[in-house]
Amino acid sequence: MTIGGRSAPTPSSADTAARRPSSPLPVIDALARVPLFVGLPHEALEALGRQVRTRRTARGETIFHQGDPGDALYIVASGRVKIVLHGDLRDAAIVATLRRGDFFGELALLDGAERSATAISIDAAELLVLPRERFLELVAEFPPIRDALLMALAHELRRITDHVAELHFLDITGRLAARLARLVDEQGMLADDGSLRLDGPLTQGDLAAMVGCTRQSVNKVLGEFASDGLIRLERDTIVVRDLPGLRQAARR
Repeated sequence: MTIGGRSAPTPSSADTAARRPSSPLPVIDALARVPLFVGLPHEALEALGRQVRTRRTARGETIFHQGDPGDALYIVASGRVKIVLHGDLRDAAIVATLRRGDFFGELALLDGAERSATAISIDAAELLVLPRERFLELVAEFPPIRDALLMALAHELRRITDHVAELHFLDITGRLAARLARLVDEQGMLADDGSLRLDGPLTQGDLAAMVGCTRQSVNKVLGEFASDGLIRLERDTIVVRDLPGLRQAARR
């Protein structure tokens, strides 16, 4: 739901302290943008705003580790968060990149199991933290939240199914083209010349962790895409010049 680990330096407690927001209005606005809470009446949103905590994280800070107890739902109020799976040989796979309005950590709340992945701040982020008990109460009390949660889980299952199909049926060129096209759908910013800029910074190491290959392989394929006029490489991001051509490359 980039790659850090348990050995990363721990920021000071001042950077990571979870605390009650000083004013409920910004929190309510943030909650209202979350698809999970769209069906809540305003009074319920106000009550929810008084029950969440605000946690600010530094760039690269681990929010929770794979295997930790699942005790809260997290909502991204600002910044970006990556969800990472770690292998036995220090390998890592980025399974999701989340932005403002996205939520994560719900799986462990539903089944009571340990965290299935690690969550890491890509850059400085502000998170809203809802305790597990209150989250389960909301799901039971408000059918629109339950329905939105089921839709989100179905969407995630479809996304994972697509990813497994890409890993199984596509070569590295196809997997990278498919992932870049998906990133355009999720975050592409339209420029005056019709190109689409991805929200950076985006490293070749990040892309390698997304598609399951080495950074050297990503470097080679990106160079081929650039030579074919599909993309333009910039210092900290990628500009997609030919999205239909990129989608075609994903079907080779």
